[in-house]
Amino acid sequence: MNDPIADMLTRIRNSSMRGKSTVMTPASKLRAWVLDVLADEGYIRGYEAKTGVDGHPAIEISLKYYEGEPVIRELKRVSKPGRRVYMGVNDIPVVRQGLGVSIVSTPKGVMSDQNARSHNVGGEVLCTVF
Repeated sequence: MNDPIADMLTRIRNSSMRGKSTVMTPASKLRAWVLDVLADEGYIRGYEAKTGVDGHPAIEISLKYYEGEPVIRELKRVSKPGRRVYMGVNDIPVVRQGLGVSIVSTPKGVMSDQNARSHNVGGEVLCTVF
């Protein structure tokens, strides 16, 4: 697997379109940090560290729905292994006029675009969520 973050986002996107309540993904620190931001912003219910069927560490993500519709309408990967996207604090994109969230990997940790602006740091824009 070349892009573990894109794999996790695709699993979340596919499971929410199918109406699943949970989804499993292999565990890593970066994935957990991205999930922390998604949980803080209210896009998922939460996640829990588990052991997968193959014995490797995994993360079980609890998806969130509102009136039968998934809360996550759009989930896009911005920075990819073939083309990294770094932005300064003034250039971090505003998703859907502030209704969505950009997840940014900064020197102070992985955080939402709003937190990055308040901490006055830029970094790699991992993905956007709406």
